[in-house]
Amino acid sequence: MTRRRKQTTDAVFNTSSHLGYGSGNLLDGIGYNSLNITNNRQLLENMYRTSWVCGMAIDLPADDMTREGVDITSDMKPEDAEVIYDTMATLSIWENIAKTIKWSRLYGGAGALIMIDGADYTKPLDLSRIRRGSFKGIIPLDRHMLLPDMSKPIKDICPDMGLPEFYDIHASGNILGGRRVHHSRILRFTGIEMPYYQQIQLNSWGISELERAYDRLIAYDNATTGTAQLMHKAHLRVVKFQKLAEKVGTGGAGADVLMKRLDKIRYFQSIEGLTVLDKEDEFEAHNYTFTGIPDVLLQLAQQLSGAFQIPLVKLLGQSPAGLNATGESDIRNYYDKIKAGQKSKLFHPVKNILTLCAASELGVYEDNIKFTFKPLWQMSDKEKSEIADTTTKAVSTALGGGIICAEEAKAELKQSSHVTGIYTNLK
Repeated sequence: MTRRRKQTTDAVFNTSSHLGYGSGNLLDGIGYNSLNITNNRQLLENMYRTSWVCGMAIDLPADDMTREGVDITSDMKPEDAEVIYDTMATLSIWENIAKTIKWSRLYGGAGALIMIDGADYTKPLDLSRIRRGSFKGIIPLDRHMLLPDMSKPIKDICPDMGLPEFYDIHASGNILGGRRVHHSRILRFTGIEMPYYQQIQLNSWGISELERAYDRLIAYDNATTGTAQLMHKAHLRVVKFQKLAEKVGTGGAGADVLMKRLDKIRYFQSIEGLTVLDKEDEFEAHNYTFTGIPDVLLQLAQQLSGAFQIPLVKLLGQSPAGLNATGESDIRNYYDKIKAGQKSKLFHPVKNILTLCAASELGVYEDNIKFTFKPLWQMSDKEKSEIADTTTKAVSTALGGGIICAEEAKAELKQSSHVTGIYTNLK
């Protein structure tokens, strides 16, 4: 018996009714093309400058990742920790990190150059050899100002293996233009990470956050602009004249008289609110209904919210809708995403900055400085009081049971002070 091969598919379709992909319906015309707007710097800048939605999508996550700062949890004197906090404020560290993240989201990549007085920027950064007072802050440089040398990848086995070992600052970038910088002196941030071959085409960077959402942005802006234009048609007035086509078609004195009549009608409607017509003329007014348009705009806005992973209450300042809706769960989920981004993208850059501040201002090198990012969700005074009460009871029980000593009990209460705001003065 001869077996005949037959091609099969795992998709559901019906050629008779043209249902399913590949059955000759409109779905067959759908496809995905590369927009490649990441390389169109002028377009990205125009979108960022002129569209407030694009501006919010780029700025919000960067600002939220940096606005609360960190709590140093290392065994460090409180006054020394305050020196580091003050140094980061004086050098505008958080503001410049936020700018670097913004440009990475807008252009697909950016880096912050670590400024060390008297340093050779072509040499690797040695945090243990930072002179006192030599750290001068960081300078944000976007991917168009920071050119990677793709001919010299990092070959050492490390998290940065395969990335460029050196970067050249574009000659027209800023006052530092023309310098070659070792990768260890760059706090590197990328936009949306891409697969290997795409990354090669992008000079080791990612793509702009606006590229994936570009079609949704076009749909939303087109819908809102079209809706705004409908306002001019919300109240349509129609005047019927006898032999209008004949007068307009022949032109001459008849057409001139018609235009004068229309001017007088508009004049009295604007000044006196009157509509002056000939007895044989007719006047009608039509009102336009906007039913369904708010629902369409809301759906498009929700698509934007999903594309940027930012809740509507923050992206558009739109109040939550629905029974008992507060938006609290959306904000909490968003803050959880920001926290995850802090751990994955900000942890090592911030750790290096804290080490630099300690070495430069205190003359102390700590290779394993510990810190936590301050929570974005702020607890109420009642919630803080309840946590403090629970913590105090738990520590007192452990102390009374001989599990910990008095010094350890104080340390535990002191440790909880960054959450509750209580016991901050324990020695």
